[in-house]
Amino acid sequence: MRRTGTTRRGALTATGALALGAVLTGCGGDDEGAGGKKPAKAEKALREKAVRDGALLLARYDLVAEAHPATAAGLVPLRAAVAEHGKALAPPRAKGEPKGDKAPPAPAGPVSADPKAAVRELAAAERRRSDAYTKALLTAGPELARLLASVAAAAAAHAYLLTELAEETAV
Repeated sequence: MRRTGTTRRGALTATGALALGAVLTGCGGDDEGAGGKKPAKAEKALREKAVRDGALLLARYDLVAEAHPATAAGLVPLRAAVAEHGKALAPPRAKGEPKGDKAPPAPAGPVSADPKAAVRELAAAERRRSDAYTKALLTAGPELARLLASVAAAAAAHAYLLTELAEETAV
């Protein structure tokens, strides 16, 4: 039996994210508290960071697909899901607020010349994304926490699928 690349840690992280999201679903209440707008500012900052990180990941997907066309077919559905996550995580705009669309930042570093290594790097980026969103659950309000739990679980699944794709990719 060949190893799939899924580790106990990855499986537990994904399960924990889903469980924590389910627990937080029942933890409603007043998110603003007595202080007023502070939680709203923190949530907006968290959302903006998630959108920036998602844009970096999208650019990374594009670079890998461009550098290694043989992997593109396997990356398309995962990239599309990451784009949808970015739309869902985007902070709501106030009425009359400009859209503020900026060009996505270029990812740091070149893409590996080895297609397997490039896809493994994407898998590692998805794992980091899952870990970051799981950690952010502790400070997010209930609604955002549910969304982050869902995206963290999806990122963990992407990491698994990318690990499998890396094994199937010919050098």
